[in-house]
Amino acid sequence: MIINKKRSVYFSIVFILASSSLAYVALAKNAWKTKNAKAQDMTQAKNKKETDKVSAAVSAPDKTTPEPATSNQAVAAAPATIATTATAAAPAKGDEYPVHQNISTTYFWAGEEADADNKNISNLPSAWDEDWVKHFGGIDDPAKRSGFLPAGFTPKENPFYFALPYNDFNSKGDQKNDAVALAMWGTGTKFGAEDSMCKNQWIKITKNGKTVYAQWEDVGPFGEDDKAYVFGGAAPKSKENSHAGLDVSPAVHDYLSLGDVDKTDWQFIDAADVPAGPWKNTITKSQTFWR
Repeated sequence: MIINKKRSVYFSIVFILASSSLAYVALAKNAWKTKNAKAQDMTQAKNKKETDKVSAAVSAPDKTTPEPATSNQAVAAAPATIATTATAAAPAKGDEYPVHQNISTTYFWAGEEADADNKNISNLPSAWDEDWVKHFGGIDDPAKRSGFLPAGFTPKENPFYFALPYNDFNSKGDQKNDAVALAMWGTGTKFGAEDSMCKNQWIKITKNGKTVYAQWEDVGPFGEDDKAYVFGGAAPKSKENSHAGLDVSPAVHDYLSLGDVDKTDWQFIDAADVPAGPWKNTITKSQTFWR
């Protein structure tokens, strides 16, 4: 009987030690899970905060910007002096420029006179250059062509250009507060007080599997503050010409064999990623010009 009691005591001690070990392992495992979950939550929160920065700029109204002005109003007002330069913000890590699909596309040209077709908005100036035709080298007449170039002169600036309905200057000539966050392509780029963050930016435009590249040189069609469309995923606000959201030059129009009003896909692209082609024979580098 004494031997049996000793055995009983021995097995009890072993059982208690084994149970204690299992309980410790379970506690350690639960603690690790809790710590790991907290780390994942903190990482997700940080990523969300970064990705929300650009989205907030697209959706938030610019409190200092008055009602959208016409192109003529924008070019008529000389920009006020701004004390500091701006640095364009980078998109959140992993973000890509949105692809705008099936966008109603019209065409215009440097030197196009005001008439009923363009709502009496002259294209002798552009939104950023009061002497656009002079700096371009002449009127980019779509009826008088030499290949993709206007006939009679060699353009001083890129004949592959376009307009989108957003201007980074308001009608008073001041840079809009949200322009820095919206200009996603300008990571670390310094812009002067009177420099446009949009002018000269590249996009690629596709129609039926064919792609052309062009630079941003004017504002339109029929709008100057449609940031939710230009920088986001919204449809164009314009109701003109089947909700037109992109205006292209005669060179772009001819390269893609577009109709007067057609459908294209477009996307912003960094200058370093633009491939060789006729759109790189003359690259526009000029900045804003107001008299």
